[in-house]
Amino acid sequence: MLLSPDQTRSLYEHAVQNHYAILAVNADSPAAIVDCLHAAKECDAPIIIETSLWQLQGHSFGAGDPILGMDRYLADLRVLANHPRFAEVPVIYHTDHIKGAGTLPILKHAMKSRASSISLDSSDLTPAENIDHLCELCDFAGSHALSATLEMEAGVDDGVTALAETKALFGEVETRHPGFLALWAPGVGTQHGLGEVNGFSTTAIQEHQQLASDLAGRPIGIALHGSSGLSNSQLADAVESGVAKVNWSSESLLIRSQAAADYYRHYGERLTKEHPDFKPTAMDNGLQTYIASGYQMRVVERIRTLNGADFGKPFLSTLT
Repeated sequence: MLLSPDQTRSLYEHAVQNHYAILAVNADSPAAIVDCLHAAKECDAPIIIETSLWQLQGHSFGAGDPILGMDRYLADLRVLANHPRFAEVPVIYHTDHIKGAGTLPILKHAMKSRASSISLDSSDLTPAENIDHLCELCDFAGSHALSATLEMEAGVDDGVTALAETKALFGEVETRHPGFLALWAPGVGTQHGLGEVNGFSTTAIQEHQQLASDLAGRPIGIALHGSSGLSNSQLADAVESGVAKVNWSSESLLIRSQAAADYYRHYGERLTKEHPDFKPTAMDNGLQTYIASGYQMRVVERIRTLNGADFGKPFLSTLT
């Protein structure tokens, strides 16, 4: 089921209290969404399906219009997540890497559309702008009687964030608008992309998680960006240290694209008008079924690495 913002806030707290992290997949296509839901169902786990600006305005969804893209994406995800097939899978829709001039209009539209949780890309913002953007979203939620669950980030690609920044950024938004923040995404020595990770610090995760929770007076999980370059043991250590959400994009895209290339290497000779299997080979179903056969297994593996398996139904039981 697709979770509301209030249910999502409860799930993030549940993850912190039970020492697991929820896999957040930057799902780039309708087929990727389906594969992630099947994987989550297989291991009875919550799952986060998140979109960045490039998905929303990409050809499969908005074709240049991110608002249209979000409407299409959410409509598809809502139908799937609320279908009986996936009714026992807690599904979060999260905005990720929304930046530029359209940031606030896009995120306000997401809030009106009942997106489960919200974040923005702060990489091009000053600290004051980062605070002001989050506070404007909180004000918008209040003035429109909307519930909202927010993730705040700061310098996730800039090494290890100083604890003073947690107080200055997270603490300021929490003071002005208590209760909206559920996740904090400081730099902990990771970087987006597929490069090697240097300086990854579980100590920083522990310290930031404890400080953010102290500032809020409730459990706050760390959102880990740049996870594709981490080993399974590093990911497990991160979860044990207080990570509650793990973003996964670069490696996910690589797995799917390499599988597509492999499909065409194996079956490319069928793509002629004379071949009897031309149509089933050329149809999207052939390609996407082939990709799913390996990709779903990799999603399951990552969920298990994050200790997220077997928490889906137990969490849903807390909502009744």
